[in-house]
This record gives sequence, C-alpha cells and structure tokens, in this order.
Amino acid sequence: MTSDAPRFQREAKKHLGQHFLHERGIIDKIVRAVDPKPGDRLVEIGPGQGAITFPLLDRHRELTVIEFDRDLIAPLTEAAKAHGELTIVHGDVLAVDFTALAAGMPSDDGKIRLVGNLPYNLSSPILFHALDHAAAIRDMHFMLQKEVVDRMAAEPGSKVYGRLSVMLQAYCRVTPLFKVPPGAFRPPPKVDSAVVRMVPRAPDEIGVKDGKRFANVVRAAFGQRRKTLRNALNGVADTALIEAAGLRPDARAEQIDVGGFVRLANLPHA
Repeated sequence: MTSDAPRFQREAKKHLGQHFLHERGIIDKIVRAVDPKPGDRLVEIGPGQGAITFPLLDRHRELTVIEFDRDLIAPLTEAAKAHGELTIVHGDVLAVDFTALAAGMPSDDGKIRLVGNLPYNLSSPILFHALDHAAAIRDMHFMLQKEVVDRMAAEPGSKVYGRLSVMLQAYCRVTPLFKVPPGAFRPPPKVDSAVVRMVPRAPDEIGVKDGKRFANVVRAAFGQRRKTLRNALNGVADTALIEAAGLRPDARAEQIDVGGFVRLANLPHA
C-alpha cells in the first residue's frame, strides 16, 4: 500500500458501538463455521476494519459488505484489492432490503448468507430485521453479546427464556457455536461475546399463520413476566382461547414452549 493510500483510523468510535475483532484464532473459527462454498452469496454486516472480511475474501474471492461508517469505506476498498472482489453497500443495515439484495445476487437457491460482528447496541433490531427477510436468507453467523446469545437459544423454564427466544426459534434453528473473550477485541468490551448460527426454517415448518398476530401474542405474554397468561393476555386472548390451545391459564409465559405460542396465535379470535 502506498504512503498516500487510505488507512484505517486507529480508534474505534464509541457512539457507533465499534469493537474491532483482532484475535486470529477466533477469526479462523468464524471462517470455518461459515465454510463458504462456490456459488454462495456472502453478505457481511459491519465489516469494521476487515478482520473477518479479508479472510473471507481470501477463501471465497467475492463478498458484499454493509458499512455505516463513512470513514471505513475508502480503506476497506483499498485493502480489499489484495484479497478479492469487495462490493460495499454504504448505509444503515436496518434500511437495507435483504430480499432485494438477494434478488440482485443470483445464487443456486436465490438466497444470501449473512455474517457479522453485530454492534451490541443494535443487535436485537438487526435480528428482527433479518427475520422480516428470512425467506431470502439461507443462514446467519453472528457475533453478539453472550448474554444475548443465551437468550436467543434459551429453553422454556430458563430465567432468560423470553420474547427474543420465542420469536427467533419460531422462525429459525438457533445454535450457539463458541464463546469469544473480551481480549479478542480492540477496545475490549466489558462482557463476553459468542458466535451463533441461525438457519431460517422452511415455511411449512414454521406453522405461524399470521406473523403480526403471533408477535402480538408473544409480546403481551412476556410484557409482565410475573403475570399468569390469563392476566398478561387480557384483551389479546381470553381464558377459553388459552385452554383451547392446550395451555394452562395460570401458567406464566416462560413455561410455554414455542409450539404453544404458535397454537395460541393460530386459533380464531374475536
């Protein structure tokens, strides 16, 4: 790289929640987990300074990234020349239409594969945004706070089982892969991180008839965790409807599995 070529700034921007991954062992584990194959269409969310980007490019030779920080565009573009073909979408990932993006990146199954070290302050909104486009996504490999991954994969009865668990597991198979310590980042965050794999379920496996109704039922049920279903779902589902779904009205939301919420949301209601 010439002396006047664009260079990455050294400091992460706190207001963007940036923590740049640098530990090679962790990077290699992520690339092995993604395991890109010829014909795959990879899309990385938040490439940062390219810690995952360039190894993926070395392996796959082609990659699309979504980056919000304007100061990273030029150095990413310059540094990528030695690794492969990088396409940069500059903008807010929450405004990116993944379905349209997949349509513009032909693949054998018409789907994209998402990967990324997600900014911790936006992880849940990004996950729900991806769910809205799940039909256009083959799989997702994300790094998030470990406590968020624990919630994503939690089972009924767990203290961390909640709305996020139910909503994600209804539409995806969620598999925690491995933990990442703070020292793997610059600057190190104050919490442990983890990498998770999410594979969208086939439509006939999901079983949700009305996504909006399902989301409303789950949101209400977990809105006040200490309340029984009978009380938490007041105005959303009455006692007869709860019992018709095979659920106990005096149970609490954290005791109900994903299938129970699907049955309840699918029943006819006033």
